[in-house]
Amino acid sequence: MPPRSNSKALLALPTTYAKELLGPLLATSTKLDVAKSALFYYLLLVYTRKAYWHLRARGILASVKDVYVLVSQFVVRLVLRLPSMQKKVTTEMSKARLDIENKLVPKGPNVTRHLTIPEEGKSLEWILAEMEKMDLELNGQKGIWNEGKLSGAVYHGGEDLQKIITTAYDRYCVSNPLHPDVFPAVRKMEAEIVAMVLKIYNAPATGVGVVTSGGTESIIMALKTYRDWARKTKGITEPEMILPASAHAAFDKGAAYFNIKVHTIPVDRFTRKVDLKHVKRAINPNTILLVGSAINYPDGAEDDIAGLSALAEKYGLGLHVDCCLGSFIVAFLEPAGLANGDAKGKYKLSPFDFRLKGVTSISCDTHKYGFAPKGTSVIMYRTPELRRFQYYVNPGWTGGLYASPGLSGSRYVDLLSSIQPALFADL
Repeated sequence: MPPRSNSKALLALPTTYAKELLGPLLATSTKLDVAKSALFYYLLLVYTRKAYWHLRARGILASVKDVYVLVSQFVVRLVLRLPSMQKKVTTEMSKARLDIENKLVPKGPNVTRHLTIPEEGKSLEWILAEMEKMDLELNGQKGIWNEGKLSGAVYHGGEDLQKIITTAYDRYCVSNPLHPDVFPAVRKMEAEIVAMVLKIYNAPATGVGVVTSGGTESIIMALKTYRDWARKTKGITEPEMILPASAHAAFDKGAAYFNIKVHTIPVDRFTRKVDLKHVKRAINPNTILLVGSAINYPDGAEDDIAGLSALAEKYGLGLHVDCCLGSFIVAFLEPAGLANGDAKGKYKLSPFDFRLKGVTSISCDTHKYGFAPKGTSVIMYRTPELRRFQYYVNPGWTGGLYASPGLSGSRYVDLLSSIQPALFADL
């Protein structure tokens, strides 16, 4: 052992011993062997870290269950490749396909089908009569939604509002928001719709947004935004997100589109709120986004958005609040004096909007309780810097500058133009 007083010698010991141990190995190894070993240990480190993060997020029992599911799926795929099984599956699929076709696309002597474009154009009277006939053939009536027997799917503001909406359709049906220089009124409408919705969600002065084709597109565009934001600002190339088990399936859909790993967190059995301790445990260096609902689709419960906001602030993450269903209900509960719940304090609404500093984006459907036509929603961001990552711009296209704010190019101005009348109407 070297003398204790020789501190430099002590500091040099690890290097000295490493040279003594690895020297002979390096001397007898080729550069290719060294490269192979380095690659092996690098991959071992990468996958060990991934396994640790997954175990930490899911827990041992849940991880074992995940492995069991993967193995089971693999075995099932192998079994289905057997000729006898393939024949049976084909037969059953044909039966199911025929059953679905009979239900959704009825055939028979009393059902008219139009499968080719007519050689001669039809009159307006003929077209209207054909629509009426089709409704009677398929529904036998105007539809069960008219009788108030349908939960969800249809959010109808009444016949008077419907007349206002169809008038707006007629006025702007040839317009296109992709060309705001040609249709400036449409651009003005979109900007004002976004401003109205930002205000009811208490956005700061920096708040911005975009009108989309519905809640799913709002959610998908938010995921695209956070993926690109994290890649640009944090260098994250394998993004992950954390969402409650009660979150809308559009989050899984968007994650599949943009290759984002999803950590699904269970919700409390009674409160139906996401487990914040579990959320915190799932956060790792690749996490880009937390998700909460106000309110969710499965049971109408609100997540602890304030708790999620605190986590998002602490770890520098995005927090998206899905208010697609809550939309114009939850935003007005507090102004209406209903945010404190009933006399016993049950059903109290917790903070969920931009007043929570950790909330960075919110989706709100105008086509639900805003009673605008189906196919309209608003995605809101706290800052224009974040929204910038939603846009696509191609300045080098041979057709000229191409830019669009969302998935669509040309957009549904007939739907967009009827949002504002729906919000203006006094009915």
